Amino acid sequence: YLQGPEVTVLAFCDGKVAVPMVSSRDHKRVYDDNKGPNTGGMGAVSPAPAYGAEIAQLVEETIIQRTIDAMAKEGMPFKGILYTGLMLTQEGPKVLEYNCRFGDPEAQVVIPRLETDLVDIMMAVIDGNLTDIKIEWKKESAVCVVMASGGYPGYYETGKVITGLSDAEKMGSIVFHAGTTVKNDKIVTAGGRVLGVTALGKDIENARQNAYEAVSRIHFDGMHFRNDIGK
Repeated sequence: YLQGPEVTVLAFCDGKVAVPMVSSRDHKRVYDDNKGPNTGGMGAVSPAPAYGAEIAQLVEETIIQRTIDAMAKEGMPFKGILYTGLMLTQEGPKVLEYNCRFGDPEAQVVIPRLETDLVDIMMAVIDGNLTDIKIEWKKESAVCVVMASGGYPGYYETGKVITGLSDAEKMGSIVFHAGTTVKNDKIVTAGGRVLGVTALGKDIENARQNAYEAVSRIHFDGMHFRNDIGK
């Protein structure tokens, strides 16, 4: 089996060219120290700590762009978002999975770092001229902490009132709603992964501190989140 850190690389693709986004890393296990069952993702960081410039160039040239070239050659040019899940092994980066979409919670740390207007980029994807647009990214790092219902990924209850959302957002964080709904004019839980709280910072540690400070403002009965995202 493969061993090594996992990295997610999303890329904009216009049928001919693939332009990778900044890297990210998902935290899949439900408990701290990567223990417990797998989940849809308990948090993410960007950039991925183990993903340097040399590896990024290798992945772009030998994996992502070659994938787009091969699809075009077979008469199936791909336009959209290509998700490449990698493991960085001692023998080099290995592909674990492809998806034709943004990742969750990876998108919650990648998109907040985007400087260029996303609509302009997607229009370039549609028109097949990604090479004509310069895609720029913030130098800041990002950390997203997922707040889940107690019991997730197993049985969990819903309908728990959520408080503190505006307080968290006033701190500059972005609160992404995943499993929520409105009941009696109050926002309540409606799923396993309830919220994704994202914050930026000068580095991963600073972004991590900002994210957990925002998380501390939010409450709902039975809530669960990992305390080691970004460590």
